[in-house]
Amino acid sequence: MGRFLASTTLAFFAAGVPAFAAEDTCGTITIAEMNWASAGLAAWVDKIILEEGYGCEVGLVAGDTMPTFTSMNEKGEPDLAPELWVNAVKEPLDQAVAEGRIVIASQILSDGGVEGIWVPTWLAEEHDIRTLKDALAHPELFPGAEDESKGAWFSCPSGWACQAINRNQFLGSGADEKGFELVDSGSAAALDGSIARAANRNEGWLGYYWAPTAILGQHDMTRLDLEAEFDRERWDTCIVQPDCADPQVTEWPASDVYTAVTSEFAQKAGVAMDYVKTRSWSNDTVNGMLAWMVENQANNEDAAYEFLERHEEIWADWVPADVAEKVKAAL
Repeated sequence: MGRFLASTTLAFFAAGVPAFAAEDTCGTITIAEMNWASAGLAAWVDKIILEEGYGCEVGLVAGDTMPTFTSMNEKGEPDLAPELWVNAVKEPLDQAVAEGRIVIASQILSDGGVEGIWVPTWLAEEHDIRTLKDALAHPELFPGAEDESKGAWFSCPSGWACQAINRNQFLGSGADEKGFELVDSGSAAALDGSIARAANRNEGWLGYYWAPTAILGQHDMTRLDLEAEFDRERWDTCIVQPDCADPQVTEWPASDVYTAVTSEFAQKAGVAMDYVKTRSWSNDTVNGMLAWMVENQANNEDAAYEFLERHEEIWADWVPADVAEKVKAAL
């Protein structure tokens, strides 16, 4: 996250809601329903709580990271993007915050977006594997390579930004010299399939993944310690580059995942802004809900109601007691 954005966010949190936003009504609100599951779920949770608990009128509009940010920045609509991955729009977002068009309302993912190298938890416990170095000492535990004499390190599909990162982590760790082969998974579905197949066969699996995601809610996985600090200069100049000349293992940076609102919303939304500033959930919570969505072929609305019924201990802390009662009555 940019230095300015960090200081601006902290200053906003410290200042609290401005006096003119202390109204007890919020009127009509537009929320971006982003086209990935965790953000779509968040949009529907917000819609239900704001409508049933606060009496707002909420409209959902289809969104994606760049189009939604651009529209909020240039046109002041929609009012709210529940799940904005800051790393994807860091520089223009810093500028929009600095110039007063966008406000960072809250950190919706309390532990941030997570990327890394994972193995099944049962295997980690059985073989005392906690670090990448531990895993690379046992290529025989990780089948899936074309060369059956080698272990498989499953990478990102071709065309994804993380493909170059995985290639450089693989080379930097010396995995090729330790008996591993870097496997191009081909697609997101194939990457998920490789994890599911290993689980069904009770086999080991090693590779790149991220959270929050349904697959990590369905399968108990352990993120390996890379035993390396995050180095911003090395990351920017080499690790993310496909032609990195001197790859070295480097920890992934945590991805800040925020709720962003327009400045007009922040100033006039009253209780709606109070609510947005308080709500946050963890990767474990979202992983579990995304897994439920897949297992039940549920849509965002279904999952939002399931979350509200299943996790009152989480969302009831986001709202005053009388609002919580209204939401529960609506369920």
